[in-house]
Amino acid sequence: MTTAVLVIDMQVGVMTGCVDEHGVLARADALVRRAREAGTPVIWVHHDPVGVGTPEWELAAPLRRADDEPVIRKDYRDSFADTDLREVLDRLGATRLVIAGAQSDFCVRTTMQRAAADGYDVTLVSDAHTTVDTEWGGVPISGEQIVAHTNMYFSGLRYPGQRFELQTHDAVRLRVARSGVRAATG
Repeated sequence: MTTAVLVIDMQVGVMTGCVDEHGVLARADALVRRAREAGTPVIWVHHDPVGVGTPEWELAAPLRRADDEPVIRKDYRDSFADTDLREVLDRLGATRLVIAGAQSDFCVRTTMQRAAADGYDVTLVSDAHTTVDTEWGGVPISGEQIVAHTNMYFSGLRYPGQRFELQTHDAVRLRVARSGVRAATG
């Protein structure tokens, strides 16, 4: 099984005001560093409506993209919609996605659901996704509640013949496969 780490919309303009912003960024950065050390590909997703070329479009610190890591630019919540994400994953031979990012209730949830429906095994990094407080119909909903609900929703996701995991950033086990193909186990 070949794995890719998918970091969704962890941009300055998306992360500002998110729950545990600095903690989530630090944990995502630790995951990315471990993935690089293990030879597991890292793919960055950027939400273009934030404003391409503006400071808000850039990755939030401490995250930094390596020159050889792909950037997927998107306009929709679904990182697969009208992007070349599938082609990048096919080129890498990825069958499993490890997902971290923002915002939990929009782009993270939509992308992980699409990945699952399209046949990928998915690991959601439970402590490396976040969102902002919101309200619906006059009912306040905290970002903490949204993150917890996203984790709960994902923990029960099932598709025939596929594997889904909810793991903390430090529990995702990454390694290089014996054949030299980039892979991860968890």
